[in-house]
Amino acid sequence: MLIKPLPQAAAPAADAPPIEATDRHRLTAPQALAALSLDAMASVAYGPEAIVLVLAAAGSYGLGFTLPVTLAIAALLAVLVASYRQVIAAFPNGGGSYAVARAHLGPRTGLVAAASLILDYVLNVAVSVTAGVAALTSAFPGLYGDRLALCLGVLALVTAVNLRGIVESAKAFLVPTVVFVGAILAIVVAGLFRAGPVSTQAADGHASVLTGNATSVGALLLLKAFAAGCSALTGVEAVANAVPSFRAPAARRAQRTEVALGALLGMMLIGLAVLIGRFHLQPVEGVTVLAQLADASLGHNWAFYVVQFATVVLLALAANTSFGGLPVLMSLLARDNYLPHVFGLKADRQVHRHGVLALATVSGALLVFSGGDTNTLVPLFAIGVFVGFTLCQTGMVLHWKREASAHWRAKAALNGFGALLTGVSAVVVTATKFTDGAWLVAIALPLLVLAFEAVHRAYDRISERIGLGRVPEPPHRDRSLVIVPVSHLSRLTADALNAAVSLGDEVRAVTVTHADEEDRRATEALRRDWQLWNPGVELVELHSPHRTVGRPVAAYVDRVHRYHPHTRVTVLIPEVEPAHVWQRLLQNQRGAVLAHAVRRDTDAVICRLRFRL
Repeated sequence: MLIKPLPQAAAPAADAPPIEATDRHRLTAPQALAALSLDAMASVAYGPEAIVLVLAAAGSYGLGFTLPVTLAIAALLAVLVASYRQVIAAFPNGGGSYAVARAHLGPRTGLVAAASLILDYVLNVAVSVTAGVAALTSAFPGLYGDRLALCLGVLALVTAVNLRGIVESAKAFLVPTVVFVGAILAIVVAGLFRAGPVSTQAADGHASVLTGNATSVGALLLLKAFAAGCSALTGVEAVANAVPSFRAPAARRAQRTEVALGALLGMMLIGLAVLIGRFHLQPVEGVTVLAQLADASLGHNWAFYVVQFATVVLLALAANTSFGGLPVLMSLLARDNYLPHVFGLKADRQVHRHGVLALATVSGALLVFSGGDTNTLVPLFAIGVFVGFTLCQTGMVLHWKREASAHWRAKAALNGFGALLTGVSAVVVTATKFTDGAWLVAIALPLLVLAFEAVHRAYDRISERIGLGRVPEPPHRDRSLVIVPVSHLSRLTADALNAAVSLGDEVRAVTVTHADEEDRRATEALRRDWQLWNPGVELVELHSPHRTVGRPVAAYVDRVHRYHPHTRVTVLIPEVEPAHVWQRLLQNQRGAVLAHAVRRDTDAVICRLRFRL
């Protein structure tokens, strides 16, 4: 018979933390912009440049299409923001694309969405950190040889801040976010009042990347520019993934954050695109488009360097978006038995610590693999997020159809149009970057899905074996035997036997003996002292040809089980708990060896008794 789910309690448990204490470690809307939106915000540093570099193949005429392409991306951004607002309302427990796809497209499709988001989050950390360090080494070329160490240092800093809680990371990164957004808006506003560029010093002496034999502007070129510029949309989904990290009312705060993110990102992208056309900017080697725009709008002065410094800092810290979104997604996968349950645990500050550490470890390995080189990682970036976008939009179409609420056709049409745009972008980005390394993502996606399913099958087997969800037989009392391994007499031995006689019907002390002369004398001394002490507990000598303690004790427990199958055997292992951590180095780890051998070879209960010094 299956157990019916218990009704939810009307009030929290007596030992549950008060709501105010829990909310203190959750995000407000402004804090969420710093914790979850750095990836999207920082993308204005490379999104417009990605568009310009593609259109540069068509010469100056091609650059004239920068604003139309950016407007198309802004339109897609509006669709995504509207969609994710609905996702937040429909799935307030977080999960974003994974939750939508799992509910409306099936478990396996949901796993594809989860795998794509995981890849994107991991790559976002590596790309953001390397891009920030690359901007730093561009300003200080002497640091170029140390870029890998700098990348790992930035990663360690972001990880350490996030281990203190998502609110702490939001507070730490709020000022850089405000400075960066303020700097970009200052560029846009100042540039709109300029008849021409104030300065071109940043680009002077640098060769233009415009090709001499310009191609024509066709649909394929515009699609490639659109797909390249869509890298600015990475991070838009992070808010919907991390709804549980918000303060109550979580869904409403998350929706406001999503709208604010979309509005700021859209204004910055469109504003920069307008300035690119206004100043007839041409991409040059060695200088970013954003640096040229800062030079043209603000002049080559302290304001120019503030923009550059803010860009460096925010690019490096954009990895924080992944630390805010991925651990929550991993906790949902763990809840659904697709990842180890340890990823669902939370620390005191509402931190999914194991998810944070796993993300840092994998991202660190990617940084080492790439040598801290951005160009090695960029071809792998942004493919996963387009897959997640497409599946989310498609799932929301089915959501509206099944719900059949008022105006559901208009909402479904909006999501369907978004799915079409992001699907085309996913195909174009994958095709154009396939030979540059995107094939690794195409391989990694199915491998991740297979790994999720393997974990799920393992949990299913465990649940079946332990009868999870079924009413067990009534408890009954078995005869109990407690076995205490000893090697000498001491207060530790006495405490162990006191605990043992309190636990079991019968207690036996066991000692492992060897044939060596020195060991024989020690055994005879223990036998003599035991008889003098006479604790009322039998001392059993286990002879072993090898100098080991684990296997003889495990073999003895196995014999007891064989001859007395209905006896509940407990092995009580006394151990010294030192006063200082460093003193553990002085211990011989005999208790750990014993516990490992008994656990591996028998079904006995293991009890490790700590004697505190």
